[in-house]
Amino acid sequence: MSTPCLEIESLSATLANGVRVLRSVSLTVEPGEVRALVGESGAGKSMIGKAVLGVLPPSIRVVEGRITLEGTDLGNLSPRASRALIGARTALIPQDPLTALNPSRRIGPQMTDRLVRILGWDSAKADRRIRKLLDDVRIREPDRVLRCYPHELSGGMRQRVLIAAAFAAEPRLIVADEPTTALDVTVQKQILRLIAELQREHGTAILFVTHDLGVVAKISQKVTVLYAGKVVEQADTAALFAAPQHAYTRALMAATPRYTDPMASLRPVDEAVLAGLSAEIATADRNWKPNTKGSGHD
Repeated sequence: MSTPCLEIESLSATLANGVRVLRSVSLTVEPGEVRALVGESGAGKSMIGKAVLGVLPPSIRVVEGRITLEGTDLGNLSPRASRALIGARTALIPQDPLTALNPSRRIGPQMTDRLVRILGWDSAKADRRIRKLLDDVRIREPDRVLRCYPHELSGGMRQRVLIAAAFAAEPRLIVADEPTTALDVTVQKQILRLIAELQREHGTAILFVTHDLGVVAKISQKVTVLYAGKVVEQADTAALFAAPQHAYTRALMAATPRYTDPMASLRPVDEAVLAGLSAEIATADRNWKPNTKGSGHD
């Protein structure tokens, strides 16, 4: 049996005032697997991705649980060793390509920096690698693009650049944080196709953050449904769409617009479902006492 690419066990995180924002989250991503994290805005999807990458904001602290990357417990490493491991084995495809790129630097150096500075590649090898990936993401005129500043490229082109940069160093795991949200529908479809093609070609595991169940159905093999930092359901993608077990998952599906019926009224998530979940979470929070033994997180 292969070692999971990523294991998250009973991960809880709080704000400075002690309010929990992640509630005993557990999930596994196998090598080469795409697992979707789905839920409404504020469900904690991006926060889980940031915890994996070690970039949670200072106002949020992991107080319980464990994150294991290819069998290595990140909590048992020094901060420097943890950053080195994360830098070598993971990558991020961010939500907004414009803010993710440095507006004062050309595209070329931004793409090669990680390969040269973190992974120790020589500049010639790094340049060959990024040109290959630019070709893979269907970018024409790579010489021109590499000389451009971010504002000189369209949103779709910027996102293609970031996808190429994410795959360039052959990471074991990519966190894709709603990578199509800032793009129009036509470009979204192209970007999703590119991510899926590269994922299959490279065998990269992906933790795919999204609020779009249509995207989940197209790109993932497994799904984790979140509400208010709590896992409410996990299943294979096909099984979840065929027979969702939790009332909240069913409510999310019912709230999804149907392209086959464009005149149908939008259906919000049932208030009774949300009230039940909120009451369950409030009770759990009142009874919760963090067990920090072995967590190793600051």
